[in-house]
Amino acid sequence: MSRMTAEARRAQLLHTAASVFSSRGYARATTKEIARAAGVTEPIIYRHFASKRDLFIALIRHAGEETLSMWRRHLRGASDPAERLSRLLGDNPMVTPEGRDAYRVLLQAITVSDDEQIHAAIQEHFHALHAFLTGELEKAQKSHRVTTRFDASLIAWLLIDIGLGYGVLSALGVEGHGQSESGGHVRDVIARLLIGPGRKTRAGHPPGDGAARAKG
Repeated sequence: MSRMTAEARRAQLLHTAASVFSSRGYARATTKEIARAAGVTEPIIYRHFASKRDLFIALIRHAGEETLSMWRRHLRGASDPAERLSRLLGDNPMVTPEGRDAYRVLLQAITVSDDEQIHAAIQEHFHALHAFLTGELEKAQKSHRVTTRFDASLIAWLLIDIGLGYGVLSALGVEGHGQSESGGHVRDVIARLLIGPGRKTRAGHPPGDGAARAKG
């Protein structure tokens, strides 16, 4: 059996760390537990990450990179700005199987927000998502597909704020949040306000999904 490349091993450790941190919390999780879950010895972790904190920070950055990569993939083939926004409104990484653990880890960073390096990583993460969304919104505004009543940057923050809220309630298991008894969804309200009538977000992606995907 061939050995993993350094890149593959690092990716495996990040994936495993997301799961362990998500279930155990940053404070309680140990590198020993992460190593055991990954099927490696603890020194292997330290070949790739200087400390548990560095692994945590790398995970925050990785989550941002994965979110942007997912959005770019889902936007392929869509040239119309309104269609692109419709797709983003259905892409909330906080409620997808791939992104759920990583974003729960990120929310745990609230408990260690006084750590300057972790705080800087969180800032970097959300500002990168905000810049991406702002760019998409500006294109839509220039094409007169989205209201220009509000600055694109402000709308981007609104989408992030809503997406985070939806993700948190999903993580808490709050049933029925984000939707009405008649079947309406928060995502559809946002789409109507931004893009106007006649536009639907991508089928199969719950609004909460959308709002944060709009968050991205």
